[in-house]
Amino acid sequence: MAAQSDNSTKRNSENLLNHTGEGVVIDIGTGDGRFVYRSARLNPRKFYIGIDANAAPLEKISMKATRKPAKGGLANVLFIQAAIEDLPEELNASADEIHIHFPWGSLLRAVVTGDENILASLRRLGAPECQLEIVIGIDEERDRTEIERLALPKLSTEYLKNFLIPKYAAAGFETLESGVLNASEWSRLETSWARKLQSGANRQVIFLILQLA
Repeated sequence: MAAQSDNSTKRNSENLLNHTGEGVVIDIGTGDGRFVYRSARLNPRKFYIGIDANAAPLEKISMKATRKPAKGGLANVLFIQAAIEDLPEELNASADEIHIHFPWGSLLRAVVTGDENILASLRRLGAPECQLEIVIGIDEERDRTEIERLALPKLSTEYLKNFLIPKYAAAGFETLESGVLNASEWSRLETSWARKLQSGANRQVIFLILQLA
């Protein structure tokens, strides 16, 4: 993942997409599991765990992962149905990386507002020096109903610097990088949401890369 920086909004996008090496990677709000499955194929030395409260989108990819390797099976993948508010204790201190890409609903509200209980749950998952990568995409027009329903604040680099980063710091996460991603960067993330959102020219995508202090 990323090397330490000065929290500049200008960055090397390869850092966000580099998942080589070893360790346990947990993807929260994994959706249909696309990011987990494709990353696991590319990085067989890592073990990937996809977590989502909704199990239905995971049925197909879960079955595929259990097949023989010649038919797409992977031994380094596990999918779990669980809400962010109730993550399994068996995962405590296990994660070398935690990813949250394009969250929605209660998960979106939690990471955007720096919910103390949710940040404590994320910290509980992390092994020493665990890195947490969060990518949030909001279109103020298309997502207006959800923004109002969740009472979300307006996202900006000032909001990151003055409010959100201090909230994560209080929860034990040191910010390595933060800022805004342009479409050419975030559209390369191997998630189904990233593909669906590519048509939104007005979508602002912000990112945080943090490390357990």
